[in-house]
Amino acid sequence: MLIRKLFKFENAHIVRDCSTQRCSENIHGHSYKVEVLLESNYLDNGQMVYDFGLTKLYIKELVDSFDHAITLWSKDDNAYIKSMKEYSNRWVELPVSPSAEQFSRVIYLMVERILACTNMQNGEREVRLHSIIVHETETGYAQGFEEDAHSELMGKIALEEIVFSEQIRSEWSDPELWEHLLKHQMLVNPKKV
Repeated sequence: MLIRKLFKFENAHIVRDCSTQRCSENIHGHSYKVEVLLESNYLDNGQMVYDFGLTKLYIKELVDSFDHAITLWSKDDNAYIKSMKEYSNRWVELPVSPSAEQFSRVIYLMVERILACTNMQNGEREVRLHSIIVHETETGYAQGFEEDAHSELMGKIALEEIVFSEQIRSEWSDPELWEHLLKHQMLVNPKKV
C-alpha cells in the first residue's frame, strides 16, 4: 500500500552551472510542493499505513525549515554565502546545489532518517519511504528514490554537512532535533496527535 502526503514551502536559491542563465546567475524563488510517498505491506491499529497526523510532526518540521528561507550550496562563492547569511535569518546550507533533483535527494535522506529513528506507537510496521517528489514549478518536478538519494554517481550527500540557521532551529519543537537525528537517537511518536 502506498500513501502520499503533500507539503508546501516558499524558497529562494541560485542553481549554479545550470544551462538557464536566469537560474544560474540570479537569486530567484519557487513555490515548492513536496510529496512524501510512504509504503508498507501492513496497516496499523487504525487501519492506516501511517497516520497523516504523524507526518505533521518531525517530517513537516524539517520540510518547513526550507519555507521563507534561502538555500545555499556550500561550494558557492564564499562572499555570496557570507552575505546571504548576514542578511537572512532563515537559511539552509547544503553540500549540493539546490536543484529540484538535489532537493528530492536531500529530503529523501532526511525523511528516511526520521523514519529510522522513530519509535512507532500504534502498530505501524515496516513503514518505508517509497520516494520524494519535489515540484519546483507547476510543470516540472524531480522524483527521488532510495538509489538516487544514496547514489555516489550523483554526488554523495552527508547529512552532517546540512546546516540549518539558528532561527530555523529555534522554531522546531525541539531545537536539538537535527542533532538527535544525526546521532540516530530515537524519537517517540505520541499515542495521540
